[in-house]
Amino acid sequence: MRMRQLLVGLVVVGVAGCGSARAAGLPRGGEPVHLDPATFTTDIDNRYWPMRPGARWVYESVDTDGTAQHVEVTVLDETHRVAAGITARVVHDVVTQDGAVAEDTRDYYAQDADGNIWYLGEQTTEYPPGAPQSTEGSWEAGVDGAQPGIAVPADPRPGLTYRQEYRAGEAEDRAVVLSTDEMVQTPSGHWAHALLTRETTPLEPDVAELKFYVPGVGQVLTLQTSGGSEREALVGISG
Repeated sequence: MRMRQLLVGLVVVGVAGCGSARAAGLPRGGEPVHLDPATFTTDIDNRYWPMRPGARWVYESVDTDGTAQHVEVTVLDETHRVAAGITARVVHDVVTQDGAVAEDTRDYYAQDADGNIWYLGEQTTEYPPGAPQSTEGSWEAGVDGAQPGIAVPADPRPGLTYRQEYRAGEAEDRAVVLSTDEMVQTPSGHWAHALLTRETTPLEPDVAELKFYVPGVGQVLTLQTSGGSEREALVGISG
C-alpha cells in the first residue's frame, strides 16, 4: 500500500520540490557551478552512502525481459583529479551477464564541506553482444561543457530536487527526494528510515526509477517504475 501511495504522488512531489532545491543551493538542469577544489574531500562519510576504500556492494538485477545481471561496485583506494580541478574518489562498477563483462565503469565522487556527495564524471565502456564496444555516456566535469551534479545530498528532505550529472545530450540525470523514512527489504536485509529518491532524465522521458539508500549502508534497491520494470537489489556487502 505504501509503495502504491508513493507512485501516485510522484508528480505532485516533483512539482512541489522545485523551489526548495534552489534554496538549498544544489544545481539543476545545465546551470554552471563554480566549485572550490579546496573545499572537497575524498573521505566520503555521507550517512546515506559512506564510501570507505575497500567497501563493496553486490547486486543482482533482472529486467523486463527476464535478463539477469550481476553488479559489483567497489570503492577503490585510488583518486582521480578531474578537469574541473577537484580530486575525486574512484568507484569501480562492473556489470556481468552470463559470466561475461557487459559494462565496466569508473565513477568519480567527492564530498563538499556541507556533506553533499558530488558526482564528477564517469569513464564507462559497454560491451553489447555482437556489437562494437561503446564509451557513450562517459563524461568528466570540466570537459566539453560537462557540469558536476549531486549523487546524494547532505540534508535530503521530501521535495528537494537536483541534477546528478550534466553533459548536454549525453548525461542529464536528475532526482527528487520523496522520503527519508521508508522501509525496504532485499535478500541482504530489512531496513527502516531509508532515503527514497526518484530519478529521471530528459534524454529518456518515459523512464523513471526509484532508489533506496539506507543509513550506514548505501544504495540497496533500484526499481524501474516507467519505461520498463528492472529491479536491482543488494545481495551482499563487505568492507
